[in-house]
Amino acid sequence: MADTFSLQRVLETFRSSLSEKKEVYIKYYIATGWQELVAFMNSLGNVFSFISKDVVSKIQILENFLSGENGSHYVTIQSMVKYELENELVDLTKRGSHPESGCRTLLRLHRALRWLELFLERLRTSTEDSKTSVMCSDAYNESLAQHHPWLIRKAVGVAFCAIPGRDTFFDVMHAGDHTQVVALLGESLPLIAEVYQITEDLYAKNNLLELP
Repeated sequence: MADTFSLQRVLETFRSSLSEKKEVYIKYYIATGWQELVAFMNSLGNVFSFISKDVVSKIQILENFLSGENGSHYVTIQSMVKYELENELVDLTKRGSHPESGCRTLLRLHRALRWLELFLERLRTSTEDSKTSVMCSDAYNESLAQHHPWLIRKAVGVAFCAIPGRDTFFDVMHAGDHTQVVALLGESLPLIAEVYQITEDLYAKNNLLELP
């Protein structure tokens, strides 16, 4: 896993994760895409540790599927969904014998990706007076918050008050000055959004968006 975050690598990874048929390669989605985003969160201190630790555990579960005996079924998100549903490997309505199915595990990453996408978009369009704590909280309330119990939402709200300012976020992206960072975010975010939407549509079509 990369120690230093690179916005350029995020752009390249999410570009690589899409096939010509617009299927999403799990290897690129988790092994580089999400690991880069974890490096981004970790570079900002402990504020995002509650999310990054969970993400790392989810990445490990999916990597185990990829390297396992049925790994050929986990090449893309589309093939994984097809395989797990056809073989009844997903707990659809209540937690049962498949608490860590690939579909459920990836859904948790998918929800977190939406939060990061919304936050980074706010950062891209922000001004010097914009408060990162407000941007982060607004993005969280539009995405992950609806899937978290009240106690976690409360703790998250407190944690976001301590996040670094706008300049620090731009610096940790290692993409040049503010203008260059904004330009690279402008390139990267549509790709992240496309991967998110393809996954969202696939999960909606198969009634997987509310897996327990």
